[in-house]
Amino acid sequence: MSFDAAITYAERHTLHALLIAVHGEIAVTRAGPGWEMTRPHALYSGTKSFWGITAAVAAQDGLLELDEPVAATINEWPARSPQAAVTVRQLLTLTAGYAFGGMGNAVPTPERALEIPLKDEPGAVFTYGGVPLQVFGEVLRRKVAPRYASPHAYLEARVLARIGMTIDHWRRLRDNSQPLPTGAFVTAPEWLNFGRLLLERGAGVIDAARFAQCTTGSAANPAYGLGLWLVHRDGELAALYASGAGGQGLYVLPARGIVAVRFGQSASWNHAAFLKRLENG
Repeated sequence: MSFDAAITYAERHTLHALLIAVHGEIAVTRAGPGWEMTRPHALYSGTKSFWGITAAVAAQDGLLELDEPVAATINEWPARSPQAAVTVRQLLTLTAGYAFGGMGNAVPTPERALEIPLKDEPGAVFTYGGVPLQVFGEVLRRKVAPRYASPHAYLEARVLARIGMTIDHWRRLRDNSQPLPTGAFVTAPEWLNFGRLLLERGAGVIDAARFAQCTTGSAANPAYGLGLWLVHRDGELAALYASGAGGQGLYVLPARGIVAVRFGQSASWNHAAFLKRLENG
């Protein structure tokens, strides 16, 4: 497979780095002007892709259940408050009821995120944003303490170390915390490692049933699982991908054995258009 159309599309949209692997073998390596594959790149909201898998690992470790109420851990929320009905799964599928926002420079600290009121009934509406991930981060922080110092320490020990993946560094907020919805800086080969985990349905990290939870959408949005976008055709999962501002993307085509990473900067980048070119080889 030459992937000429995918390469051409990537190069037309301010390419920084492009990696494509087929059945574990690197098929395409392209770096844009001034970029190298060893240079860490901001994932922006592509960072969300880590936390559904991490939640599944935490469930497997017996630390939480996806459908447990968040208020069981966040005891600051009154039992009769609207937030009392929010579940861990709803935080990760972005259906908890929070309004749009809380991304980029507007990511709230965990303390502030817990104070933000809901806009919609939990489970009723899909709304993209960063607040739910910050609330999930506080849930996970309390679940993994005192053994792990932070959600990030748990992610690194229980997921990334097991697949040989390294995150170069994390952005920090004004309270010195590291945001969950955005903030990871990773090289293209390292994000490709995470894509291989997705291609292998969590093998070596979580069982297939728990991985399936990560790639199951909600009633409000069947095309979004636990931090991952989903593409279905004829009732089957044809592709899944992680997406970040500027067109950062991690793409997995299970039936074709393809994993691809694209870094760049383009307001016109279209994930569906790139996936189509990947599929056609």
